[in-house]
Amino acid sequence: MIDKLSWLSVYPEIMLLVMACVIALVDLGVKSPQRTLTYVLTLLTLAAVAALEAVYAVKGNTFYGFGNMVVSDPMGNWLKCFASIAMMVTLVYGRGYAADRDMLRGGELFTLGMFALLGIFVMISGNNFLVLYMGLELMTLSSYALVALRRDNVTATEAAMKYFVLSAMASGFLLYGLSMMYGATGSLDVNEVYRAIASRQVNHQVLVFGLVFIVAGLAFKLGAVPFHMWLPDVYQGAPTAITLLIGAAPQFAAFAICIRLLVQGLLPLAIDWQQMLALMAIGSLLVGNLAAVAQTNLKRMLAFSTISQMGFLLLALLAAVVPGRPLNAEYAYGAAMFYAITYVLTTLAVFGIILLLARTGHESEEITDLAGLNQRSPLFAGVMAISMFSLAGVPPVVGFYAKLGVLQALMASQQTSYIVLAVFAVLMSLVGAFYYLRVVKVMYFDAPNVGMPAAIVAPADARVVLSINGALVLLLGVMPGGLMTLCQQAIAGVVKSLGT
Repeated sequence: MIDKLSWLSVYPEIMLLVMACVIALVDLGVKSPQRTLTYVLTLLTLAAVAALEAVYAVKGNTFYGFGNMVVSDPMGNWLKCFASIAMMVTLVYGRGYAADRDMLRGGELFTLGMFALLGIFVMISGNNFLVLYMGLELMTLSSYALVALRRDNVTATEAAMKYFVLSAMASGFLLYGLSMMYGATGSLDVNEVYRAIASRQVNHQVLVFGLVFIVAGLAFKLGAVPFHMWLPDVYQGAPTAITLLIGAAPQFAAFAICIRLLVQGLLPLAIDWQQMLALMAIGSLLVGNLAAVAQTNLKRMLAFSTISQMGFLLLALLAAVVPGRPLNAEYAYGAAMFYAITYVLTTLAVFGIILLLARTGHESEEITDLAGLNQRSPLFAGVMAISMFSLAGVPPVVGFYAKLGVLQALMASQQTSYIVLAVFAVLMSLVGAFYYLRVVKVMYFDAPNVGMPAAIVAPADARVVLSINGALVLLLGVMPGGLMTLCQQAIAGVVKSLGT
């Protein structure tokens, strides 16, 4: 018999699934080319789910359901709350863009977006290898379809095929690694695997062999070097609204699955996976920043920027465990969670501006398309400038504090190798500042391109959300303490549960 806590742990997922099916049926009778009813119902559903997750998170309870296959804890609840908000903002920004490009002939953008979010929820809540993998596949299958939503666009179809082929390979890596862990430990339960490995009764060589495949699969989902090859092509080729959809909310799922697998399940193997994360972080910072300098396409530049940003996230993940010292998890993993949240917040603002600048027959995705933006719209230019400063790590915006938190976690380890990594990360951030500030220079000092409309027309709801988005990027940089405390408290619950 399934107990009450089991149902309580998945109420938000049930609500999201039921409403996705209801909205898909309701949409069959919608004739409006803007899909207004579908759009409103989707936003109301996402708002309700986000509110429910926030209530769960504030209560601070941790409970398991369905035979420990799923877990509801503060970290997961906050991540799901933020993922729901990110999906709402994505749809607000992307609705007009999708309508102009005939992507709203049906309600697939909204329903597939909700199913992708459901996959994100399952990944965040998973406490079992099969549940984690099921959530991953639900999210990625929905994403493939969304990338190919413009069926008559060759570039989007090509991007979808690249995404599908490479993602299938990465899923195979992850599944093979999980099967090796199951074979070695005899369990699919994350906590049971932790205890089995900690007992040192398991063949270490088999564990490390499986670990290599798991880390490879996770690296693909994060877009870390050397598994980054899909990211620039998919970011550039996908419709911009879909680029934002796959580049924002799924980052929370990628962070969560790293915590569930590497920390809650495989922490006794930290010495082994730390070395792999360190190499991937170095490669991501180097390749991401150097390649971004040469880009003229804004979406492609942001793809390489994402690769470099994931390098910082990986540094935070490996900084928690230092041989011979107590676990520094609460601060280091809290800094990683803070970094993921603030990165998604900034990404929403950047792509929101790209979407709102696009018009029928023109994508506005080249850096030169932003020329003279301050003369056309001081609001858009201001939000974009704040976002670029944040990605570059310039104070006082939130990106500076996010990078500072990661660097402090590395320095607190008092390990020479970690301090060297911190210095390298700072040097790569200086390289990154060049291409971020180049965008600001183009907006404020270059003359507008000939033929550009003098006025920028954007829906009122998108303008309001964009203003709030930009204000948060700035305000959280001035007052980051509340969000950082929230992240550390959420991670503290994960640390307490290790091995239980």
